[in-house]
Amino acid sequence: MFRTHTCGELNLEHQNLEVTLAGWVQTIRKFGAITFVDLRDRYGITQLLFGESLQAQLDQQPLGREFVLQAKGTVQERSNKNLHIPTGAIEIIVSSFEILNSSVVPPFTIQDDTDGGDDLRMKYRYLDLRRNAVKKNIELRYAVNRSARTYLHEQGFMDIETPFLIKSTPEGARDFVVPSRMNPGEFYALPQSPQTFKQLLMVSGYDRYYQIVKCFRDEDLRADRQPEFTQIDCEMSFVEQEDILNMFEGLVKRVFADVKGINYAETVQRMSWEDAMWTYGNDKPDIRFGMTITNLKYPQHTFPNRANLATLIQEAGFKVFDDAESVLAIAVPNAAEYSRKQTDELTDWVKRPQIGMQGMAFIKCLPEGFKSSIDKFYSAEKLAAIAEACDAKTGDLILILAGKEERTRKAISELRLEMGKRLGLRKENEFKLLWVLDFPLFEYDSDENRWVARHHPFTSPKPSDIPTMIDNSPKIENADKYLEHPYAQIKANAYDLVLNGNEIGGGSIRIYQRALQEKMFEALGMDQEEQAHKFGFLLGAFEYGAPPHGGIAFGFDRLCAILGGSESIRDFIAFPKNNSGRDVMLDAPASIDEKQFKELHIQLKKES
Repeated sequence: MFRTHTCGELNLEHQNLEVTLAGWVQTIRKFGAITFVDLRDRYGITQLLFGESLQAQLDQQPLGREFVLQAKGTVQERSNKNLHIPTGAIEIIVSSFEILNSSVVPPFTIQDDTDGGDDLRMKYRYLDLRRNAVKKNIELRYAVNRSARTYLHEQGFMDIETPFLIKSTPEGARDFVVPSRMNPGEFYALPQSPQTFKQLLMVSGYDRYYQIVKCFRDEDLRADRQPEFTQIDCEMSFVEQEDILNMFEGLVKRVFADVKGINYAETVQRMSWEDAMWTYGNDKPDIRFGMTITNLKYPQHTFPNRANLATLIQEAGFKVFDDAESVLAIAVPNAAEYSRKQTDELTDWVKRPQIGMQGMAFIKCLPEGFKSSIDKFYSAEKLAAIAEACDAKTGDLILILAGKEERTRKAISELRLEMGKRLGLRKENEFKLLWVLDFPLFEYDSDENRWVARHHPFTSPKPSDIPTMIDNSPKIENADKYLEHPYAQIKANAYDLVLNGNEIGGGSIRIYQRALQEKMFEALGMDQEEQAHKFGFLLGAFEYGAPPHGGIAFGFDRLCAILGGSESIRDFIAFPKNNSGRDVMLDAPASIDEKQFKELHIQLKKES
């Protein structure tokens, strides 16, 4: 037996017990004829005391950091207790030990405040995983996994695996493709999600399916993306939208309780996509704080019954506002005392390429009146009216951006989040859930002059909008007037679950009738031949009694990262890729040899 106990379980109740521990040497401290060793395993750290009788053996077999060590001895109370660890009240008086394996000096210190940079730690990820900070993330991931599985099992869901080698049906993100040796010139694709399979399982009568599954997308990476990622993928039959919302906000609340000890008792707020865009500037708003957006150019969007506000900023001779498609403002609480240096710094912040604005205006709401960067053009009365429209109070700072509608909306949204962060309003241990509903079913692609699915082509329209889709042609006669087309008004029977400004789950009620699915494919520009080639199996299945069904998929990695207080999902994946999609530990992707190319009937094109 290599060990009788782990390095994280012994305490004063085990005094005088003979034990055997095994683990890795964390630190070595020599004090004359006595040596102290901190021994570490997955469960914790225990201090070992090597007395004078073992010093000769230690001289012959010196220990080093990360040596694998087995030690036998007796549990005794420590004279200098360490109250920061569970085992800090005891130590092991070692009677014998054996070095099970030695170690070269690690390339970085294996402790929370490591001296290893990100690239170095990713190259030696198997060592990085020994660090307590990383171990906590992996343990949290497992806890979320276990909690979700337990909840879904209790609700009657069945875990059913679906294939990884499937057919490529490019629509949205790029597929990873895999050549088939047995079918020369043909390729599998790795699934971006199990979407069609879970719908087929509903046709098959498995009315509650789930899978915690790997998915693959060949897309540019950032902190919250990986080429392979994990979803909690779920589908249900004989349900409406309300059934889905209730079931899966229950799942997230269960995870909160099991993993974080949080009883999320409040009702989950619901918001339309349109309200989210006008009020927060994006479709995944962080509702932990206010600071909502006021549209000064078209205030009827914010205040439908106050059309007189339209005169607030127009015809004032300020060309920046007069010529802008959109003028948007936020009132930052208790920030009127910002100095000129601070407002200049914010102006530089919105001018950064990733934000893309030309500048920023501000109004300080001071006890003695208003001080503004635009008071040359706007009277005190106009500034007061703007402040009232923004619901700004004395002591607040109004920040205003102007320009093209989409860019300005995105910029004010980012500025709102930045100010929330600077003011400490985006609290790490505060969690706010939000359902965003009533998305547009379609988006217009001006480059290709056609409609594209906002979610995916299997999302059903709202029942009230089905006749609009059936009775109208998707053809656009005048590209400049696409917003006037009936398809622009169709709402999707879709929903996103947002947590602290991050979309953690999204889904929809699905199309389950062949005629409507064919109409959807037609709207996306697919003729009958393309429909049959790409999705003939699904259309055929719909002719055999497909039930009404819907589902949702959660970004498992992202959910873990938010619960763990991190902005990067990489911290919660055992072996992640870097921002170039490379595994620097394995040095993958890598070239293959000529024999494999021949077997796959593939020839690389030589660059000229």
